[in-house]
Amino acid sequence: MNIAKVIVDVPASNINQTFDYRVPEKFAGVLRVGMRVVVPFGPRKVMGFVVGEAEETSFDKVKDIGDVLDLTPVLTSELIQLGEWLAKGTISFYITALQAMLPQVLKAQYKKELVRLTDGELDQQLENLFAGRHVIPYEEIEESIVAYRTIQKAVQDGDISMEYLVKSKETKKFVTMVRPGKEAYLLEEAHQDLPRNAKKQKQLLQYFIEFPDPIEKQLLLHKIGTTGSTLKNLEGKGLLETYRMETYRNPYEDGSFPQTTPLELTMEQATAIEPINKKISDKEHEVFLLHGVTGSGKTEIYLQAIQNVLDRGEEAIVLVPEISLTPQMVKRFKGRFGSNVAVMHSALSAGEKYDEWRRIHRKEVQVVVGARSAVFAPFENLGIIIIDEEHETTYKQEDQPRYHARDVAIQRGKTHHCPVILGSATPTLESYARAKKGVYHLLTLEKRTNEQAMPEVDIVDMREELHAGNRTMFSRKLKDKMDQRIGRGEQVVLMLNRRGYSTFVMCRDCGHVKECPHCDIALTFHKNTRRLKCHYCSYEEIMPDNCPECKSDLIRYFGTGTQKVEEALTQLMPEASIIRMDVDTTRRKGAHEKLLTKFANKEADILLGTQMIAKGLDFENVTLVGVLTADSMLHLPDFRSAEKTFQLLTQVSGRAGRHELAGEVIVQTYTPDHYSIELASTYNYQDFFMKEMSVRRTFQYPPYMFLALLTVSHKNQVKAVQATQNIAQMLMKAVKPETIVLGPTPSAIPRIKDRYRYQCMVKYKNEPHLRDYMEKILDYYSDNIKKDDLLITIDMQPYHLM
Repeated sequence: MNIAKVIVDVPASNINQTFDYRVPEKFAGVLRVGMRVVVPFGPRKVMGFVVGEAEETSFDKVKDIGDVLDLTPVLTSELIQLGEWLAKGTISFYITALQAMLPQVLKAQYKKELVRLTDGELDQQLENLFAGRHVIPYEEIEESIVAYRTIQKAVQDGDISMEYLVKSKETKKFVTMVRPGKEAYLLEEAHQDLPRNAKKQKQLLQYFIEFPDPIEKQLLLHKIGTTGSTLKNLEGKGLLETYRMETYRNPYEDGSFPQTTPLELTMEQATAIEPINKKISDKEHEVFLLHGVTGSGKTEIYLQAIQNVLDRGEEAIVLVPEISLTPQMVKRFKGRFGSNVAVMHSALSAGEKYDEWRRIHRKEVQVVVGARSAVFAPFENLGIIIIDEEHETTYKQEDQPRYHARDVAIQRGKTHHCPVILGSATPTLESYARAKKGVYHLLTLEKRTNEQAMPEVDIVDMREELHAGNRTMFSRKLKDKMDQRIGRGEQVVLMLNRRGYSTFVMCRDCGHVKECPHCDIALTFHKNTRRLKCHYCSYEEIMPDNCPECKSDLIRYFGTGTQKVEEALTQLMPEASIIRMDVDTTRRKGAHEKLLTKFANKEADILLGTQMIAKGLDFENVTLVGVLTADSMLHLPDFRSAEKTFQLLTQVSGRAGRHELAGEVIVQTYTPDHYSIELASTYNYQDFFMKEMSVRRTFQYPPYMFLALLTVSHKNQVKAVQATQNIAQMLMKAVKPETIVLGPTPSAIPRIKDRYRYQCMVKYKNEPHLRDYMEKILDYYSDNIKKDDLLITIDMQPYHLM
């Protein structure tokens, strides 16, 4: 490679292309596509990715590459092509798409160092460089005469490794190990010679005479009950040696996962897995939609299909929604495939994420289980990609690049000629419509694996409760059933469709609602701190005692939050113990796990939580599920609100009666006759699908139409409106006559962080050039975006219309 084609880390429209750089002699034969480099760009030096190579360039003046950041490519050639596809599809910068595929550690400012991994002889030049040290700063190499090839070969042989230090925080975890410095007979002689009072030194030597294997320093000191200074004395005499060894941070080291074996499949499961296995053995791509009721054994199908892939020496990616990456889910995969699994999700520290990514990158694992971004795992021999709970909106990334994990998975499935499975009890209407049309292959599981009936669902009309004089949050029926269950030693799950202590603060005299001064939204009251917070811009203030408008002291909070429900429950059922799970109680690392383990160990009668408890949980002792505010989503300005309500109610109902004990569900609502609530109570997906599809057809929404949402924001309201109006007119001129352009209209939350937001929506059936038109609009406004602080965001597949 003489010329490297580099995408530089400057996210700007006029720079969204490759630049040619000459490869200097010292990097010849070392540089490969997929590595990160440092290149001169104008007056500064920037990071970039090598995405192509050439022998010559058409430009007269070409600068040299300044430095190479990696000794092995961090991106595979497939991921580089995927990045280009992703950037085009989501109208984002190529560099942004490539960055989205790497762990945070590789995006930060870093220093590098070389770490010696072998006790054997290195190349003489390297020996001179290390000069007896285990770690040397990378700058020393740059100043030395050692050839890059020599270093690269030593890395490939596993003798040394290159490490990144991020902002001086270690991205690697090292432990200090201790081993004997001399043969056993010499240790025994030294043991005899030590004075009587050197008891601890004697014990340390005795330990190594019996167990000569290296041991972790901390563990050794703990075993002998001594300190580092005792060890230092023996080290000084050359009897013991200490050295540093790299270890992976294993986020799951505490849980030793009992090995599980494949279960016997039911008739339905066996029928469903057969076409999947056929595609695996034929190395063919197909998208399967696995539609199975909750508890019908979808996970077992995933596990056995993955086993089939592993037996062929191939790799598997399993995506699960962030919210259901519960310890239970991890346990299922670790239990079946052991240490062959890497887990990626947001609760891991940056270092843990980096270590898991390196295990995949170094081909030390064949299965990755993770949230959305795990779809970019750097596997090169994929045999299957699985997306569990495919209806979850968290699979859609809300900032650039605005991709949907399902689309990326299908694109990778095509490249690797492997099947993609989308699994759900309540698939999105788009996926189910595709399966009905034969674009996806539909597989159905209608029975639970243990043949248990689905739990009975009771709908309680809360309007009648009010008429009967019951002003509490709990219907009489729910209260009676909870008493019964707790009396029998069974457990209850209560789900509240909300977060925060209560929704807003209002004056009962003049009706004034306390709003955020920077966003057009009411502030949320948090009781434990007695503060009002904005969940959009983090503004907060103390709860006032008097109304700021009319000075009345009748200022009260309205709405229900988990804290408020917990208080009401404690008053109503003082004998019941409660675990609350919401954003506030699960902030700390591992809190989520601890709370669920406590509940599984029956240390509480009631688990009260927000939507995070609706997914993936499986407790055998739970026989009653109560949904407190079933209809709170129905009133949102979102055409998917009925679908989301149906999905959530079906999911949460599936948490009851999963084992021997029969389950029951009570749904409290003020709109009991809404079709999404009625049909969810009978688990009738087919009728819901038909009903919702007719609504979507009438109002021209997906799956009958595609949507694109363009949002403009500016600190000046007039400028925001004008820009959106211009954009709407430009689009109307460009698109086909049957395409609908709506707007400009204010966004559902018209102002966030002092910026006014207007949007324009395009509804279309066939607009092959829509992305080109959108790019032209961005080009047209590029000066305003830079100079005038105008922000234009384009979402080609909007899920959040707020």
